Amino acid sequence: MKRKLVSFDWAIKRILRSKANFDILEGFLSELLFEDIKIIEVLESESNKDSVKDKFNRLDIKVKDSNNELILIEIQYSRELDYLHRILYASSKAIIEHLQESEAYASISKVISVNILYFDFGDGDGDDYIYKGTTSFIGMHNKARLKLNIEQKKLYKTSSVEKIYPEYYLIKVKNFNDVAKDKLDQWIYFLKNEEIKDDFTAKGLHKAKETLDYLKMSNEEKLRYEQYQTELHHQASLYQSTYVIGKIRGREEGIKQGREEGIEQERQNNHLKLVKLVKKLAKQDFDHQMIAEIADLSIDTVREMLKKY
Repeated sequence: MKRKLVSFDWAIKRILRSKANFDILEGFLSELLFEDIKIIEVLESESNKDSVKDKFNRLDIKVKDSNNELILIEIQYSRELDYLHRILYASSKAIIEHLQESEAYASISKVISVNILYFDFGDGDGDDYIYKGTTSFIGMHNKARLKLNIEQKKLYKTSSVEKIYPEYYLIKVKNFNDVAKDKLDQWIYFLKNEEIKDDFTAKGLHKAKETLDYLKMSNEEKLRYEQYQTELHHQASLYQSTYVIGKIRGREEGIKQGREEGIEQERQNNHLKLVKLVKKLAKQDFDHQMIAEIADLSIDTVREMLKKY
């Protein structure tokens, strides 16, 4: 029987920040980067926000690689079309925030940006599902790749220019064909299907299968998780209404009208969903304060819903 596991983005937001569960993230990152990764600490990030209305999840962590070098890693989810700009901003911000005042630029930490995409991004139906981006300098005339000299290698503690600059990993989950050919694919299979097969052996997956089991969650956590999933469906529907339908119509007026109608319809749907959730919690004897926290509403709004509906 298939065991229902919570989604990885929810786990990042609610579960994997705990030191007791670091080995799950360490396993994922070790398989992705092809070297042993050890998490030192979780840094402050947008994933601290405790609301289903957060625009995106982002987890910043400080790790050590197999050479005992410190690296800053960002793990992000998003469904926004301006995604490449946003990951550039996030990696730049991470560099600035972790360079102490008066420190030499050579002290800048390596940044790796891991981005898990659940939306169509880029062109082409048959393209890859994992992309890696680096920075290199190529001669305009002789096409030679710029290299570090001996002194620079010692100063930067690395062997190439590319390893100084941020690295970007884009994981296009929807492009994965569900055939796990190696241990990294086993992780991608889980990211896409929220399932871990019994014969999977990738680092961290065994612990993930036990820790992220939906049935082991408290009733309160289950309610929070279900509401979060509902919100994701609403976001997907809103995107469909405001962008895809408008594109099919092919006219500026059609796009504008489709966007406005989609937003209004989603607003009404969201309101009815919240009313249904509030009534359901009230029937289960949750007090108004607890209902307000779970539904991310004010107490006055909760009381008004219960009175009106």
